[in-house]
Amino acid sequence: MLAKLLTYSLFGIDARPVEAEVDISPAAMPKTILVGLAEAAVKESVHRIERALVNSGYTRPVDRIVINLSPADFPKEASSFDLPIALGILAASGQLISDAFSRYSAVGELALDGSVRPVKGTLSMALQARNDGRKGLIVPVENAREAAVVDGIDIIPVGSLAEAVGFFSGAIQIEPVPFSWEQAVQELGRYAVDYSDVKGQEMAKRAVTVAAAGRHHLLMIGSPGTGKTLLAQRLGTILPELSADESVETTRIYSAVGRLPEGQSLMLTRPFRSPHHTISEAGLVGGGTTPTPGEISLAHNGILFLDELPEFNRRTLEVLRQPLEENRVTISRAIGSMTFPASLMLVAAMNPCPCGFRGDPKRNCNCSPLHIERYLGKISGPLLDRIDIHIEVPPVPFRELSNEKTGTDSRTIREQVVQTREVQRERFRDQPCGLNGTMNPRQIRKYCKLAKDAESLLKSAMEEMGLSARAHDKILRVSRTIADLDHAEDIDVPHLTEAINYRALDRSYWSM
Repeated sequence: MLAKLLTYSLFGIDARPVEAEVDISPAAMPKTILVGLAEAAVKESVHRIERALVNSGYTRPVDRIVINLSPADFPKEASSFDLPIALGILAASGQLISDAFSRYSAVGELALDGSVRPVKGTLSMALQARNDGRKGLIVPVENAREAAVVDGIDIIPVGSLAEAVGFFSGAIQIEPVPFSWEQAVQELGRYAVDYSDVKGQEMAKRAVTVAAAGRHHLLMIGSPGTGKTLLAQRLGTILPELSADESVETTRIYSAVGRLPEGQSLMLTRPFRSPHHTISEAGLVGGGTTPTPGEISLAHNGILFLDELPEFNRRTLEVLRQPLEENRVTISRAIGSMTFPASLMLVAAMNPCPCGFRGDPKRNCNCSPLHIERYLGKISGPLLDRIDIHIEVPPVPFRELSNEKTGTDSRTIREQVVQTREVQRERFRDQPCGLNGTMNPRQIRKYCKLAKDAESLLKSAMEEMGLSARAHDKILRVSRTIADLDHAEDIDVPHLTEAINYRALDRSYWSM
């Protein structure tokens, strides 16, 4: 007999439909043949499935079993085919009679005792199942809350092969897993940190506010212990809440790589990724034989924080240049090309010199000019040019540290950021660009109108500081955000002056 059941396989972060076909025919010797470009992990599943069938109380057919995973030209390498193959074997051998195979799909890995283990990418699979017109998707219990985020499809949780057989045969009824967006936001949408924890650094908080309001990239330079990491870690608390689409898109990435926290159905706070400076190029942008997302995609819709920026390998940093411009990363392999989203805020931090105390009023710097030049030279000009705002984070005086009065809190800053983003959303309502930080040259000419005095100021700054055309556009984008924060229609001298100051610091450090 022949049995067919639809299942899914991940390709990057997207799910592709795969039809599991099982044919059983008489043969002199029992034999199981698996075809359809199955990788090693899938081929090994044959032995796992056979023992799961027997240990669940079913009979392993003593005939020839041919299992085909279609389409045959698409590589399959996940363990999520175990459950649909086992169900197909039972149906083809007459141990399971069901008319539900045409309405439901199934994914899941089997243990030797017949229990169903969780798999990666269930959210993407549920989205694809809905697009395929399926009534429901059978998933492991541990993945049920994640998949239930998708509306318009029933998510049926099963803990064992016997449960799945019972559902398909109609012997047992399993209720679909419900999902409440409001409850999820209440449970998972809170931050444990706040900018009120950061004493002093009000100037730095102002720069962070501008960066968050227009989604501008930020570089902080300062001695060790001045609060650069604290400022970066709290950036998510002042950004607008993730929209439903942003939340699902971010969750898909974490689900595909198995990084979704246990028991969590959605990513409802902005991702904050802080990779170590020893990270490889593939770890940062993604890679592998079958490409998987890297840190820049894990930071999608959130913050990528690179602490001790000059300690990163220079080649590793250079691969950031394209994603920062295009908000996506494309990886090409023999099996095909995959594009991962990478719409993020880059926040970098570094010391002013190898010892960290150059310019510190209380401690002496022991670094020679040559050592400082080599240290700063690890960051290329093109990468530095792509960072909109450069600020210095000075040491905090004792009187501010000991002051019981808290500084500006996240709620106050967030209100400004949200109001400014609403202005931008209205401005770019019918355009693909949604924020000042991503304006293209044509939009810059249209929306960044300068007063006459401001235009003269920008010309002088360009000539004196030797700024590039890209830096010129960055200044205009940042000044547009500052004007929006000030509720101003046009960019005036104070707005432009502040934006130029955010670009002046790198000239004092990198012009040695």
